[in-house]
Amino acid sequence: MTKVKPEKAKSENINPGTIVPRPETIAAADRLHSTAIHLLRRVRQQDVASGIGPAQLSALSVLVFAGAKTLKALAATEQVKPPTMSRIVAGLKRRRLVEITRDPHDTRRMHIRATAKGTRLLQQARLRRIESLARLLSPLTPGDLAKLNQSVGILQAAFGTLP
Repeated sequence: MTKVKPEKAKSENINPGTIVPRPETIAAADRLHSTAIHLLRRVRQQDVASGIGPAQLSALSVLVFAGAKTLKALAATEQVKPPTMSRIVAGLKRRRLVEITRDPHDTRRMHIRATAKGTRLLQQARLRRIESLARLLSPLTPGDLAKLNQSVGILQAAFGTLP
């Protein structure tokens, strides 16, 4: 990576000191981006069996893995506006997949958490995705699988997502 020099920054309308990735980093990012999108599309096909839509499944995943959230925090995590998240949560509540409680100090604030039923549904959906992905990976040689595991570890370390 290199930092943009002030004279180049002005001519290219970039903030001075901005870090610019090397071309090989951009190429790797491009390949990873494309592969991740195609891979997600393939395993996401398993989500139909969960019986709920992708937005509800995604919100439920946040609640199962990150714990209870307020509506505003859940909306921010899912990158939607609170009214949209309110409709998503209402659907989850109708199916008894989440429980909503009022904050004892501020009755306008709701705390949303996954129910046991919601957790089971999400875990089953996750297992279907993992099994689907495992089937896609099964043709890999042991050496290639080891390289893939090493690469995943590198990405987890780089993004701070180590389990």
